[in-house]
Amino acid sequence: MDKWPIGVFASVDAGLGVKLEVAHDLSVPTIQLHAPHQATRTQAAADAFLKRLADYQSKLTCVFCGFEGESYADIPTVARTVGLVPPATRAARTQELKEISDFAKLLGCNAVGLHVGFVPHDRSLPLYKEVVAVTRDVCDHCASRGQTLHLETGQETADDLLAFIQDVQRPNLGINFDPANMILYGTGEPIAALKKVGRYVKSIHCKDGKWAKNPGKEWGQEVALGDGDVGMENYLRTLKEIGYDGPLTIEREIPQEPERQKAEIGRAINLLRELRQKVLG
Repeated sequence: MDKWPIGVFASVDAGLGVKLEVAHDLSVPTIQLHAPHQATRTQAAADAFLKRLADYQSKLTCVFCGFEGESYADIPTVARTVGLVPPATRAARTQELKEISDFAKLLGCNAVGLHVGFVPHDRSLPLYKEVVAVTRDVCDHCASRGQTLHLETGQETADDLLAFIQDVQRPNLGINFDPANMILYGTGEPIAALKKVGRYVKSIHCKDGKWAKNPGKEWGQEVALGDGDVGMENYLRTLKEIGYDGPLTIEREIPQEPERQKAEIGRAINLLRELRQKVLG
């Protein structure tokens, strides 16, 4: 497969990704998959999904976790509900994440991704140490399945994310870098952040966004690729600089507007093809 194959974030029956048929219509060679609901994480479902992928001549590169009860309504709600940080849901979600890892194994996929949640800034807090411990546990489970675990960016600054990864001390822990999330959450200028964490970047999203008036307190705005503040050519040049050679996975989180979502992803594919040619030569 060529360097930087273009892909999309897709779903079967859960998550914000485009439907698999749309990915096929857009002729992309790779997908990341939002894990389906628990009832459809079966061997039979895996076999059927793999047959569709083969028919579509598409490669699965990462399976992403999402959990019941998560809400991205605003930044405080994300902090309260998302990932493995909230203590009340941690045990059940840890178990489900391991089950998703097992399902990814059935799909022959060697990468699992998630938003771990808002990791505390203060590394001396008991909550911080609990999140380090559960991340180690999940990494060890993924390692037993031959998988890496990819933490999606956005909820921490680059410095905090680096410190957390170093504290977890697991060689199969990496990053799924989403530049727009750095803007949406107000956690740092994405290109500078990418340069800082580059050695851990195992997968990426191509997504764009605009800064909020009060970054970190209010949401920024996700927009079509090329219309935001990331600077996509600079983003690709920085990916080249850090030695990234995996897929360029487009994510556009407007599933409530499927026609617009498909059209904007189609334009994003064309933009990335142009920029890829320009950057790689």
